[in-house]
Amino acid sequence: MEEKKKNTFLVRTGEVALKGQNKPYFERMLLSSIKNALKDFQNVEAYRQEGLIFVKAPVEYDEEEIEKRILRIFGVASLSVAAEAESDMEHIGKAAAEYLKKLMASRTVKTFKVEAKRVDKMFPVESPQIASRTGAAVLKVCGDDGLKVDVHNPDCVLFVNVRREKTYLFADKIKGFGGLPLGTNGKGMVLLSGGIDSPVASWMMAKRGMMIEAVHFHSFPYTSERAREKVYDLTRVLATYCGPIRVHSVNILNIQQAIGENCPESEMTILTRRYMMKIAERLAEKNDCQVLITGESIGQVASQTVQGLVATDNAVNIPVMRPLIAVDKIDIIARAREIGT
Repeated sequence: MEEKKKNTFLVRTGEVALKGQNKPYFERMLLSSIKNALKDFQNVEAYRQEGLIFVKAPVEYDEEEIEKRILRIFGVASLSVAAEAESDMEHIGKAAAEYLKKLMASRTVKTFKVEAKRVDKMFPVESPQIASRTGAAVLKVCGDDGLKVDVHNPDCVLFVNVRREKTYLFADKIKGFGGLPLGTNGKGMVLLSGGIDSPVASWMMAKRGMMIEAVHFHSFPYTSERAREKVYDLTRVLATYCGPIRVHSVNILNIQQAIGENCPESEMTILTRRYMMKIAERLAEKNDCQVLITGESIGQVASQTVQGLVATDNAVNIPVMRPLIAVDKIDIIARAREIGT
C-alpha cells in the first residue's frame, strides 16, 4: 500500500537545548505539548530525533493551522516546513531543484545560496561539497528561469539538513515565542482583571514554564456582568497558549463596603488590595499554587509605588511574582496586541 503524503515540520527548541542533563525531560514535556495541541488531527506523527522535533501531518490538513498551533507552544524557538529527499546526492539535487522551482512560482526569488548541515557524519560528502553540488543541480534546472547564485545577499537561503533516514530542505525559519514548556516550572495563581496588564503577566509566566490558575475579583451588581464576561473571554485567549485555566470568581463587595465604613478613604485602595492578596493566597494554597502573579508595574498608577507594593506583599506569606514590574506601558500594550489579549 502506498504511503500517504505528509507535510513535514521541523521544530527547534532554543533554550531547551541548553538544559544539560535535564534536556531530555524538557524535550519530553515540549513534545507532549505539541501532541496535545494537534490531538484533534488524525494520523499526525510527532517525535524527537537528534536535536529536532519532527511533526508529520497528512497534506490534506491546513498547513497554516498546524503552523499556528505549534508556534503558540512555549519552548518552540522556530519552525520550518520542509521537503524530504532520500539521503544521496542525486535525490538531494533533484528535490532541491523542485523546491526552488515551486518557491520561484510563489514569491520573487532571483538569487539563492545553499547552506548544508551534515548531521549524519557517515554521509560520504562533506557539508561544503553538499552545498556546492546541490547549488549546481538547482542551477541546471532553474538557471534558464534567471536564477543566480549570490552568497552574500541572496533572496533565498536553501538549507539542506542531511540525516541518516532522510534529508530535509527548507528556506524559512518561522520564529516562535521560545521560553520553556508548560508544566516545567510549577504553578501560579494570577490576580486576573479585565485590563491589559494581568493577561500579559499571565502569558509571560506561562512562557517560563509555569501552569496558570486565576482569581477574578468583582463587585457585582456594582460591576457589570459584561465585565466578568470580558475576563472569561481573555482567559479563552490565554488558554490557547497556556492550556486550560481554572478561574475563581470572588465578589468582594462586602469587604469594600466594610472598609468604606470603617477606614479613611485615602486607604481604601491599598486595604482592598491587601484583602485581595489574602484571598488569592488562600486559593493558591488550596490549589497547589506556589506563587501569586500580578500585572503590576512600578509607578504605573498611584497604588503601585514601591511603598504600595510592599504594603500589599506584607499581607501574604507567599512569593508574589510581577513579571511586568519594570516594563513600560507602551511595551505591555504591544505584547497584548501580539498575543490577542
